[in-house]
Amino acid sequence: MMTIDLVALDLDGTLLGPDERVSPRNREAIGRALAEGIRVVLVTGRGVDVPVRVSDELGLNLPVICCHGALTKDFRANRTLVHIPVPLQPAKEMVEFAEANGLALAVYAEEFFWRVSGTRIFMDDMTGPAWREAHSVADILKSPPTFLRFMGEESVAAMQRSFGDLRLRFIHERWGEFIECVVLNPNAGKQQALSRLCADFQIDRQRVLAIGDSLNDVPMLRWAGIGVAMGNAPLEVKEAVRYITASHDKDGVALAIEKLCLVKDGKMSFGPPSGNGAAPKSRRGPALGGPARRAGGAEPGA
Repeated sequence: MMTIDLVALDLDGTLLGPDERVSPRNREAIGRALAEGIRVVLVTGRGVDVPVRVSDELGLNLPVICCHGALTKDFRANRTLVHIPVPLQPAKEMVEFAEANGLALAVYAEEFFWRVSGTRIFMDDMTGPAWREAHSVADILKSPPTFLRFMGEESVAAMQRSFGDLRLRFIHERWGEFIECVVLNPNAGKQQALSRLCADFQIDRQRVLAIGDSLNDVPMLRWAGIGVAMGNAPLEVKEAVRYITASHDKDGVALAIEKLCLVKDGKMSFGPPSGNGAAPKSRRGPALGGPARRAGGAEPGA
């Protein structure tokens, strides 16, 4: 198996546990990978604040890829490296439509989430420091936003009816009863952002290990030399890659890194990992043996 030079990690449902923290074992595995010269990058749909905090806590020195790949930021220099926003005209039309029809919408612009005052709070982090309120988001939207979020079944359905034919990228996600649709520039995505970052650091895609749990991770998992789905991932994600690790509450990231990246006694460690938990499992062939499967097909939500 080819040596891994870079590990790309999704956050929610992957690196972060149900308590939104990095477990001690995941932290230890990442530290060991860094000590062996393996780079680690966070690739998330979140805004800037959380990935920057987690990267800093873990001692990572690569830029963070956030906002579903629409924004890449060198957080140590506080410098935006790549920003691929939604064009202003369609973004403004969508915001005005949402406000006129009372739809739940959040707009990520200038590294803050903006919502209309009094909008329904769907999750706890909507009251956090990264969120702002305005009487009209359309009135303050003067430059292209990074992405938009239509939240709730009614809002998503109304947006699809009125704007689903636009040349934009739509990512549909569901957590339990909650659904949302993220609207991006068609050129923005996790896989595209990771590819650019690897090109900048001259890292071959075959030397990349990518781990994720959501449909918006699938293109990145397929692009990487080795793509690993979390045990808590939907079936569609698990079927898109060859390898499956444990769930995010069972140190699945650590298990995958230990099995596929870390050197033990001069060799890659394919035996049972140290600590608790089972080794990642393969859907086909020997456990974590052989190259990751290349899967074709259109990107989910594209």
